[in-house]
Amino acid sequence: MKRMITSIFLGLALGALGFSAFAHSVHGGSPVEMLWTVKSQLNLNTAQQQQWANAAALSASARKAMHASMQQARAALEAELAKAEPDLASVAAAADSARDQVSSLHRQARDAWLAVYATFTPEQKGIARDAIKSKLAAIEAKRASRQQSPPSSN
Repeated sequence: MKRMITSIFLGLALGALGFSAFAHSVHGGSPVEMLWTVKSQLNLNTAQQQQWANAAALSASARKAMHASMQQARAALEAELAKAEPDLASVAAAADSARDQVSSLHRQARDAWLAVYATFTPEQKGIARDAIKSKLAAIEAKRASRQQSPPSSN
């Protein structure tokens, strides 16, 4: 029972960190980040390669920060749950603060990817468009198949 309650509170705390930030890293982030699979087809010039590397580094930094924030939120929640009267408001405030910090890093990464995209030629933008459409269709197909699957009985 205690484990179930802990799981519920942990879920709430991690949800407060921003599920959308997690979803971004799982699904490839911004649409421009979805281009990893076609990078070689884009035939990036030297300046674009440098911008790509910068955007990739910013994305990696944002993911690491998100992971660290989730670990801190979990530790804060566990510390509060160890008390006789946990202060869940302080856990929520800490999660909000962490979410805001991570959100800022994700915006910086997104802006870096948009800067890369802004340098693309019309041909590169066509390749990008097709890759993004393909990735979104795959995500939608996966979501649809999960909705059609019967729930597991535990």
